Amino acid sequence: MADGYIESRMADHIASGSARRTAAPMGIRKGVAAALNALSLVSVTTFAQGRVVDVQSPSMRVFVPSKPSGMALVACPGGGYSKVAADHEGYDWAPFFNSLGVTYAVLDYTLPDGDRSRPLTDVADAFRVLADNAEEWHVDISRTGIMGFSAGGHLAAAMANGAVPDCRPAFQILFYPVVSLMPEITHPGTAAQFLGDADSPELRARYSSELQASPSTPPALLLLSADDKVVDPLNSINYFLAMRRHGVDASLHIYPSGGHGWGYRRDQMASHNAVMVELAAWIRKRQEKL
Repeated sequence: MADGYIESRMADHIASGSARRTAAPMGIRKGVAAALNALSLVSVTTFAQGRVVDVQSPSMRVFVPSKPSGMALVACPGGGYSKVAADHEGYDWAPFFNSLGVTYAVLDYTLPDGDRSRPLTDVADAFRVLADNAEEWHVDISRTGIMGFSAGGHLAAAMANGAVPDCRPAFQILFYPVVSLMPEITHPGTAAQFLGDADSPELRARYSSELQASPSTPPALLLLSADDKVVDPLNSINYFLAMRRHGVDASLHIYPSGGHGWGYRRDQMASHNAVMVELAAWIRKRQEKL
């Protein structure tokens, strides 16, 4: 069930004019000035492997590959909802996903500071930007997934389980995610930043994705380290089991070491190469199925 508060806040957001809307996809080649204005773009950079498009509202950077497959991915870096670790949990992954033909968008989402509608609305807006520009960026919105790290994983999992009406990703990739807001296993700082003064048992359950999983939950890949001392691995394990109970195609990879927050950092994650191989194989499998 959708959160009425989120629906109300999104309606205010759209009515105020802060939500970026266009009536139809606009190709940059058909009028650079007009397109830049309509998309609230900061810049467009073209290079041999593709293009990089900076979008102002919501704040995100889109990496368009030279040989797109139609699949796209919105990345939500972590940071405990107190910062956004956009490099090793965001931009550093662009060459990898572009090499697989995936249009890759890194979202610098608004921190909630107690207002959960802020990051959720930004994700919904990111999906709208991709949909509005599907033709220009060669994106099939029905093949667009979401990826999240740590607190960004909480955001991604919430979106995958209907936190915002009419915006459900086609698949989810979660790295050492804070899935649950239940007191016994959540990351306290993440829960506090997300819920603020509205904290209640009902909202904690509503935004604990292991309790919201259903047959409609999209396919998932979860990757984490067994020695994570920051986010309890039970967040991922319980979510995996919940999805399996509902017949959702879910895969869980737990590596022996690495701790928390490794992202693309090779020096922190001894199993970095294994992560890349397994992630690439999972993406290719999804490309075949979607």
